[in-house]
Amino acid sequence: MIKRLKNISYTRLIALSFFGVILVGMIFLCLPFSTRDGSWTAPIDALFTATSATCVTGLVAYDTFTHWNVFGQLVILGLIQIGGLGFMTIISLFAIFMKKRIGLHERKILMVSSGNMRISGMIQLIRLIAAITFLCEGIGAIFLSFQFVPEMGWTRGIYNAIFHSISAFCNAGFDLMGRYPDGGGSLCRYGTNAYVLIVIAMLIIIGGIGFTIWTDVLEHKWKIRQYSLHSLVVLITTAVLITIGTLGYFVFEYKGNLALLTIPQKWLAAFFMSVTTRTAGFNAMNLNTLSPSGSLLTDILMLIGGSPGSTAGGMKTTTVAVMILSVWGMAKGNTDITVAKRRFNKDLIKHAAVIVFLYIVAVLVATMVICAMEGVEISGVLFETSSALGTAGLTQGLSGTAGLATKIILIILMYGGRIGGLSLLLVFAEKKTEAPLKRPAERIMIG
Repeated sequence: MIKRLKNISYTRLIALSFFGVILVGMIFLCLPFSTRDGSWTAPIDALFTATSATCVTGLVAYDTFTHWNVFGQLVILGLIQIGGLGFMTIISLFAIFMKKRIGLHERKILMVSSGNMRISGMIQLIRLIAAITFLCEGIGAIFLSFQFVPEMGWTRGIYNAIFHSISAFCNAGFDLMGRYPDGGGSLCRYGTNAYVLIVIAMLIIIGGIGFTIWTDVLEHKWKIRQYSLHSLVVLITTAVLITIGTLGYFVFEYKGNLALLTIPQKWLAAFFMSVTTRTAGFNAMNLNTLSPSGSLLTDILMLIGGSPGSTAGGMKTTTVAVMILSVWGMAKGNTDITVAKRRFNKDLIKHAAVIVFLYIVAVLVATMVICAMEGVEISGVLFETSSALGTAGLTQGLSGTAGLATKIILIILMYGGRIGGLSLLLVFAEKKTEAPLKRPAERIMIG
C-alpha cells in the first residue's frame, strides 16, 4: 500500500488528501450532535459545507451560526485551518513535534503543497509557516476581541474573535454573525467600523500573498531589490489589484451601495470589498444590490484570487501578471518578457494561458448548465460560479436555494479552485512518454 502511494504523483497525493479531509468533515457534519436542533443534516449539504470549509471558500447551504452548534462550528473551523495551511503541512507539523524524520518523498510533497520552488529548507519553511500563521491569527484574535468582548461578553467575544481571525487569515469567509438577524449578513453590521474592517482586511492580505513571500520579507526587510522575482510580481500585482478594485467600487457604487455613506466611509467600504472579493468571502455591503458594473468587477476579482502557495484560491495573481506582461511584450515586439531586469521562463506563459483558459471555460460551462437547470438570470449564476471557482465565498443567495445538481457543480468548482485548475487537470491526465522524434512544423493563421 505504501509503495503504491509513493508511485502516485505529488499533485494527486495533495488532491487526495484534500478529498479525504472533506469526506471526514462531511461525516461529522452529517451527525445530529453537530446541529443546534439535533437533527441529521442532508449528506449533500454536509458535503457542500465541508468542501467550502476545506477549500476555504465560504459558500454555505445553511447559516453557520443558526444551523450548527459549537461542535459543528469547531469542525468547520478545523477544516478551514487544515484547508488554509494544507493537509500535508499539518501532518508535517505533527511529525516535527514528535521528532519524526521527514524523508525526501515527503519533502517533495511539501514543496508542491506549499508552492515552494526549492526542496531545500522545506522543514524550516514549514516551521515558519506555522509560526507566522498562529502568530497572525493570535494577534488578529486579540485585536478583534476588543470589539467583540464588549458586545458579546468574554466567552462569546473571545470565541468569535478567534473564529473570525482564523477564517479571515485562511481567506475562508465563514462568519458567526447570524446571531444578529437584522445585521444584513456577514460583516454588514460593521460596514462603517474602520477598526474591524481594517483588522480583517490585513489578515486577508497577509494570508493571501503566499507563504514563500514571508521568507523574502523577513530576510531582506525593506531591501526590495533583493526580493525574488516571484515576490516582486506578487506584491506589485496585489497592490495594483487592490488599488484598481478600490477605485472601481468607489466609482461604480458611489450612488448605489455607498450612497448613504460619508466620503471616508465610501473609501473604507470600497477598499474592504476590493480586498475581500479575491477569495476571502466576507462582505460589508449588500451584494444583491450591486450595480451591473460592480457585480462584473466582483466576478473578475473573484476569479483572479490570491497568490500561489497561500491560503487563497483562484487563477492567482502571478498568472494574471504573466498574461498581461506577455500580451504587452508581444504588442511591443519583444521576444522575452522581463521584470526588474529578470526574464520570465517561456514555459510560464504557456502554463498561465492554459490556466486562464481552463478557468474561463469552467465558469462559462457551469454557468450555462446551472442557468438551464435553475431558470435564473445569468448574472446571479455567473456571480456564484465565479465565487465557487475562485474560492471567494461571496453569494447573492443561490447557494442556499440551489438544487442537488447545482450544489454538486459548485462543489466541483470549489474543489478545483482550491487544488488549482492545472493541478486538477494533471490529477486525471495520464502522463505519456513523448515519441523520440519531432513532427514537421506548419503555420496556421490565428488572431
